[in-house]
Amino acid sequence: MVEIVSARIDEETHRRMRRLRHVNWSEVVRAAIQDKIRDEEHKREVDMAEVEEALRLMDSIRRPIPGYDGVEEIRKWRDLRK
Repeated sequence: MVEIVSARIDEETHRRMRRLRHVNWSEVVRAAIQDKIRDEEHKREVDMAEVEEALRLMDSIRRPIPGYDGVEEIRKWRDLRK
């Protein structure tokens, strides 16, 4: 089954598309949709064992730094921007 998708575009974009009549806009949109689907599906392909190992590694190297106050450091840099 083939689905039809419609989209609204502003007049300026439509005008510019008309000047490029040689471009197959349906194919451009189809490819963009397929790319987005691939990107979104890839985001979900997460190996939880790797995530847990990364968390363990981060926890093992995290340690307090004597004399360092994160809140104080953030305030210092914010004040320097003013």
